[in-house]
Amino acid sequence: MTAVSDPPRTDFDLAALVHEHQADVWRYLRYLGAAAADADDLTQETFLAVARTPFEVRSRAASAAYLRTAARNQLLMLRRKQGRQIETVTLAAAESVWAAHCPEGRGDEFLDLLSACREGLAGRTRAAVDLFYQDNLSRDELAVRLDMTAEGVKTLLRRARATLRDCIERKLAAGNRQPPE
Repeated sequence: MTAVSDPPRTDFDLAALVHEHQADVWRYLRYLGAAAADADDLTQETFLAVARTPFEVRSRAASAAYLRTAARNQLLMLRRKQGRQIETVTLAAAESVWAAHCPEGRGDEFLDLLSACREGLAGRTRAAVDLFYQDNLSRDELAVRLDMTAEGVKTLLRRARATLRDCIERKLAAGNRQPPE
């Protein structure tokens, strides 16, 4: 006998929720390091998970925060299945930066800043970031490719994320862009 999953909830307009938040959920997953194809699948899984749970549409910001949490959980489940780990402290920091600097309609601006800052990375750091986040290589695979230890790769990626965060914050400050209250 096979288990039957609960049917999606129909007391809210799922299509409208998807239409309003799909691009932001996808961008957020990419920001967290999901490959484009994974972000596509995880975005879909996020909305399916939300459809199966009690969900009450409130403000756009509250709905976006809930969807980010659901998306982050989907990414964590995928990484566990792949045998890869994500530091939850890193995810919490990423969430706080995203929530502060990417209110409704500003996701593109943040990604433009991230892309510009990524262009400023050089050498092994740039290679590690590209291979890890774009090519989805594990830290162990990166260690072999870059002739480093896995711990060295972990440290390099942590420093790269800090450098990118600092660069984005400087660019935001230089443009007098303030996070929402």
